[in-house]
Amino acid sequence: MEYREEKDSLGIVKVPKDAYWGVQTRRAVENFPVSGLHAHTKLIWASAVIKKAAAQANGKLGKLGGALSDKIVQAADEVIGGKFDSQFVVDVYQAGAGTSHNMNVNEVIANRALELMGREKGDYKSCSPNDHVNMSQSTNDVFPAAMRIAAIAAFKDLSDELRGLSISLSRKSAEFDHVLKSARTHLQDAVPIRLGQEFSGYATAVERGVERLADAAKELGELGLGGSAAGTGINTHKDYAPLVVEYIKEITGFDVRPSPNLFYSMQSQGAVLMASGALRNIASDLIRIANDLRLLSSGPMTGLAEITLPAVQPGSSIMPGKVNPVMAEMLAMVCFQVCGNDRAIELAAQAGQLELNVMMPVMAHNLLMSAEILKNAVGVFRERCVDGITANEERCRQYVNKSLGIATALNQYIGYLKAAEVAKEALKTGKSVAEVTREKGYLSEEEFKKVFDPMRLTEPS
Repeated sequence: MEYREEKDSLGIVKVPKDAYWGVQTRRAVENFPVSGLHAHTKLIWASAVIKKAAAQANGKLGKLGGALSDKIVQAADEVIGGKFDSQFVVDVYQAGAGTSHNMNVNEVIANRALELMGREKGDYKSCSPNDHVNMSQSTNDVFPAAMRIAAIAAFKDLSDELRGLSISLSRKSAEFDHVLKSARTHLQDAVPIRLGQEFSGYATAVERGVERLADAAKELGELGLGGSAAGTGINTHKDYAPLVVEYIKEITGFDVRPSPNLFYSMQSQGAVLMASGALRNIASDLIRIANDLRLLSSGPMTGLAEITLPAVQPGSSIMPGKVNPVMAEMLAMVCFQVCGNDRAIELAAQAGQLELNVMMPVMAHNLLMSAEILKNAVGVFRERCVDGITANEERCRQYVNKSLGIATALNQYIGYLKAAEVAKEALKTGKSVAEVTREKGYLSEEEFKKVFDPMRLTEPS
């Protein structure tokens, strides 16, 4: 391999000649051979968006020459387009605050800008990663802003998948609206319910998750750019902060705005913690829904078997014909990971000291990973599970006819205690609640028809 020599404040380092990253990235690669995991593509994209906006703002404010500003913008655009994703080689577990990631971005854009100028990579007198690409910036305001912008983008993609899942569940709710079954509370027989009503609850839970993401995105939209190293705005033009955010808004179309307090935005990662909490809440609801579908489809001969999930693969290496609820199992495991990631973010968010929280790289990694795996899992869960669910109507009807919960409808006619006696006798004799009630003569024929109309019992009476 051919190398070029680059110099930083610690000395001279050899860098692969064709690499767009430079000396500080090389040091980070050597210092942090930890996980083999590199920056999420959305974090790379968001970082390049900031670099482009900063070059535009500094150009307009006269701090950066027009020709150089244009080349940096052009190079940043190529990074935004994903052309140089392979050049982001720093491990996600790296120097505090994300300095290594920020310099990786600065070096890639600087070296590409040099190429566009007809110069050699590493000719930093013509375009410096620090002095030009990073002008009016510090890792301390760039990384938290990039993390927020990346999360907003990730949440938009996840929201699309969640809406799709909510729509699919709503369709199943309509399809199953006529299917009577026994509700269960405490895993015991309860009053009649329609399978469609049960699925409507699932659809609403998922839609509420979309709303939580929207609230979190609004909070993430406050950007502390212009704070520079400690929130004071050192080395920035007085008009830089609002201008750079305005350019970011133009580039992304996101509802971003300058932070009302740059010190707060640098000290606190509460917005990221809130965003992670939204993901955790969504994961908790999805775990519950996945577990319900596993219960409702259990069997097929010795379980509830009220619904059938699509068979997507053989379920056992030894038991012929066995089919497992694999898509629901996968979704639950993904959600467990999201809950674990949230815990890591919580610990990192409270670990800031004074003017800066240096634990941001692990926050960004976990937040974006959670949004990514949730998006992917929800999509395949909808396509390969929910859309193909069928109802076992006869099985549901058998359960509702046997359920002791139907005795609840007797309360307003014969009172709770007599209704309890009916339920106990039905359980003891194996007769239905309706049979015991008729034998005891507690109701007139008209009342009997009203009480034991199961469909009527699924609505307010």
